[in-house]
Amino acid sequence: MIETPPLVRIHEKMRRPGQKQIDAFSGIPTGFVVDAMFGGGALSSKIRPIGEGRDIRCVSHGPAMTAHCGAADVLATFAALRFLQPGDIVIAAFDNHQGCAAAGDRLIGMMKNNGAAGFVTDGPVRDYVGITDVGLPVWCTGLTPASPFMSGPGTVGFPVQIGEQQISTGDMIVADIDGVVVVPFHRIDEVINKLEEIKVLERELDVKVAKGLKIPEWVETILDSSQTQSSKH
Repeated sequence: MIETPPLVRIHEKMRRPGQKQIDAFSGIPTGFVVDAMFGGGALSSKIRPIGEGRDIRCVSHGPAMTAHCGAADVLATFAALRFLQPGDIVIAAFDNHQGCAAAGDRLIGMMKNNGAAGFVTDGPVRDYVGITDVGLPVWCTGLTPASPFMSGPGTVGFPVQIGEQQISTGDMIVADIDGVVVVPFHRIDEVINKLEEIKVLERELDVKVAKGLKIPEWVETILDSSQTQSSKH
């Protein structure tokens, strides 16, 4: 006999990075974080800031608090409210379901009341005007007026698949107008150290471009080497 699953499963041990680690990502563009991970970590470009960031300051960073809702259900996201810590970013996996909203303004308002720093989902949301009034940064796949179920089953605190990435509670999330990036928990310190190098390289290149750089030296080197072949046909 197949047992009926519990409505919500809660992970008993939810890890979280230290405040110093969290603060190290403040003001860091998502592109820098991706570069620090050698091109990895970005969620699907289908997950975008709500309204393309027109009405909400779509910049946020913080530890992930995961909720796996499944298609068309939001019970797990409501359950995650109890476990939120200030600065967390709610990651609601909706199984990429596009037929109804993964959250509305009241649920997102409750997230903010619990100290959330942002909300990320692979489904659409509803109540755009209300969400802009709440002011919590939101990344989603779009808008719909259709309402979801709240019946489960779902999980809180377990790893989820969202936006072609796996995210676990305690992973670092960095999100801005360009999209969302996840830094796995075990790589946080590695990425923080690499970011210092990325910042220097970016500043140096910014100065060169501002002074009129037309072609990078490394491109010139390739074009003048045996790796480039010219053809008259």
